[in-house]
Amino acid sequence: MTPHTHDVVPRSGWVAPSGKPPLASRMMRATWRGLPAKQHDVGWEPGLVVPAADGSPLRTDHYFPRTKGDFPTLLVRSPYGRGVPWSPLYGILFAEQGFHVVLQSCRGTGGSGGRFDLWRNEAADGQAAVSWLREQPWFTGTLGTIGPSYLGYVQWALALDPPPELKAMVVQVGLDDPHALFYEGGALLLENALAVGAGMTYQHRGLMPFVRSTLRLQRRLREITGARPLRGAYESALGEVPWLDEVMTHPDADDPYWHGASMAAAAEQAAVPTSVITGWHDVLADQNLRQFARLRRAGGESSLLVGPWTHTSALQQGWPEVFSESLAWLRAHLCGDRTGLRPTPVRVHVGGEDVWRDLDDWPPAPATTAWFPAENGTLSRQDPVESGPLASFRHDPADPAPSVGGPLLSRSAGPRDNSAREAREDVLTFTGPPLTEPVDILGPVSARLRISTDTGHADVFARLCDVDPENRSTNLCDGLVRLRTTGQAPSEVTVAMKATAHRFAAGHRIRLQVSAGAHPRYARNPGTGEPSAEATRFLPVHLTLHSGSALMLPQETP
Repeated sequence: MTPHTHDVVPRSGWVAPSGKPPLASRMMRATWRGLPAKQHDVGWEPGLVVPAADGSPLRTDHYFPRTKGDFPTLLVRSPYGRGVPWSPLYGILFAEQGFHVVLQSCRGTGGSGGRFDLWRNEAADGQAAVSWLREQPWFTGTLGTIGPSYLGYVQWALALDPPPELKAMVVQVGLDDPHALFYEGGALLLENALAVGAGMTYQHRGLMPFVRSTLRLQRRLREITGARPLRGAYESALGEVPWLDEVMTHPDADDPYWHGASMAAAAEQAAVPTSVITGWHDVLADQNLRQFARLRRAGGESSLLVGPWTHTSALQQGWPEVFSESLAWLRAHLCGDRTGLRPTPVRVHVGGEDVWRDLDDWPPAPATTAWFPAENGTLSRQDPVESGPLASFRHDPADPAPSVGGPLLSRSAGPRDNSAREAREDVLTFTGPPLTEPVDILGPVSARLRISTDTGHADVFARLCDVDPENRSTNLCDGLVRLRTTGQAPSEVTVAMKATAHRFAAGHRIRLQVSAGAHPRYARNPGTGEPSAEATRFLPVHLTLHSGSALMLPQETP
């Protein structure tokens, strides 16, 4: 199709403005490769004012195809500003493909009025945005939503009570439960909480303020995460962030502070066809897989794409796949063109094999296979006959085992060599023999551990690694549980280690890694029973792993 460059005059009589998208956005757009060819030139209508539910002015930009005709609309609501990268990623790219794109700054961000809140306003403000759309002469009544991270949260908030115009959603590495973003197994996800604090506070102010805050945080990360007490230490890098202080001092999901935060109920309806996109090393992968499971139970049309990505690389290295998947879903449900849809609802990337696999559902429910740690540091399919302690170690909160890779909001996220971490005396490893044939695992991984402590307060971190013939140990998935033991008898705890799809090649070995934490990914357990954010005193703890423990793998049979 040859794009038209003149002003658009659709049947409504609306005359499109002549503005072009901002230069920085057009420059970034020019750098992308591997994307579908554009179908339309793009116009830009910046700085519109849309009233929020309480009347606060929400700054809004409108991108549109400069071609005669009617086009569906995408609503993108963001607390991170409306410039780079959101303008080219959503405004330009999707307008090029034949969509009106409305990019709006949430309350208290990006020039919008009112006060930003992590969750209390998004449902009402989303409905207010739709009410405004109904009054626009170019709005056809066909609406979709799209976006990553918090831009996914605002989609779920709108879907709690979906307006009749909402025909499709694309949730890319998207949030639905703020508490689960900040806490796992009872422990504060410290490094990610600080990164979210920087993003929410500075990104909407522009690129340079955000970059400067991120660099300050990186320079002072050791000082901040090692502070006693932890509460308030972030102010040296981020300034006062009242909501972050509240998050750090309300660890319990049942606390009234978190009432109304979760949007999980939105996926329990079958009202809006929804595409869920995530990565195996994304900080929100667990939430995304639960979203898809709820959508499937509700019986609505849904799809799942899981790539070899982190939270940020899904929108960078993974963008060609993510964009194509998103575009196909929106065309199917907003334009009636289903030719780009996959034949199966699920597509996952299988690590180790480096292939994509199409599935009818997730998880595919292979048989769960137990691998048992033994006293000599081995991992075997045979349940040890002997009972008793397998190994012990001393954990000192003042010198914690460091975090290496995994689901982080930093450049160090994803698969990493764990050899240095595993060389520490406070990290246990149990390793299987070299495999004589490949082993495929697809689904959730867990560790059933029998643990005793001498103080009663400890965290247990379990990680699955792939050890290659050169003895490089690479993390696949992991999890942590904060436990309280009584007496010297072992307590049984199940550590949910998230899900993965991976092939252990012949000659590789399966490894279970066990420690008492991964700092600064998780806030340190002080060992005293005090809240992590308030503790000023640390108490070392001895942990003992007992026989009867097992690594549970969703192992496919040949």
